Amino acid sequence: MTNTNDPLVSFSDRLQSLVERSSPHVVRVEGRGRSTSSGVAWSSDGLVVTAHHTVDRDEEIGIGLPSGEATTAEVLGRDPTTDVAVLRVKSGALAAVEWGEPALAAGALVVSVSRPGRAPRAALGIVARAAGEWRAPTGGKLERYLETSLDLRPGLSGSLVLSAAGTPAGIATTGLVRGTALVVDAAALRRVVKSLLAHGEIRRGYLGLASFPVPLPAPVRERTGEEVALLVTRIEPGSPADRAGIVLGDAILSFGGEKLQDPGELLAFLTEDRIGDALPLRILRAGDVREISVTVGARGGGRP
Repeated sequence: MTNTNDPLVSFSDRLQSLVERSSPHVVRVEGRGRSTSSGVAWSSDGLVVTAHHTVDRDEEIGIGLPSGEATTAEVLGRDPTTDVAVLRVKSGALAAVEWGEPALAAGALVVSVSRPGRAPRAALGIVARAAGEWRAPTGGKLERYLETSLDLRPGLSGSLVLSAAGTPAGIATTGLVRGTALVVDAAALRRVVKSLLAHGEIRRGYLGLASFPVPLPAPVRERTGEEVALLVTRIEPGSPADRAGIVLGDAILSFGGEKLQDPGELLAFLTEDRIGDALPLRILRAGDVREISVTVGARGGGRP
């Protein structure tokens, strides 16, 4: 006879119920050869979010619905920098997820629900590390850094990640940090999906220059208060940088009041909300400190 007062049995029953309630939101995605990943219903009218790196083509992507039916989908937009793709499923009803933002911290239990085959697959893990806003090596921004101990099994990428209370926290991905299961949090998903549906890509600020970091000599450090500057090595003709009068050999000290010590920091600064803004660029030119106003342009693909 089962002891219904046993805490372990109660915990097991709760997890089972959680997975049963959540599995109708999860579909199978066949977007890369014989490999399968998962996707989560974003809206009842056929939108699905999944992991970009698991979808090699833009059309005729196989979809396995929770009902067991098979259909196809096309890509509406993708953002490699956050590893998110939005698909439009051509037929079949979807049960959209109601996303939350659970306060997950290191040690918190999480459950992933994937669909590598016809049936859902559940996995239990913990949040191994948690932090605030994080910039991926690809340049994409997540509102939270959530690293999990979930096993790297087929179908994990694109799967639904839930808190122990059953709140949908985001989708899992192994495509941002090699060998690591991260969560693309719900806040990041909302922001990225909104932009993908509007533009088909994530629009990013654009200056049209290339640079690399150089240490500043002691007299300049004392005068500017900066240890490192970004030396401009290339300027695209007609770009915002070109129109603002930036020239080869200028050394960028700060942009919009933000100190810059690496080209990646400049890329991270050029977010979509800064497109069209005229911002001060503080430079060192021939030993003189100058300030130039630059209007941020727009370009997809994350180029500075």
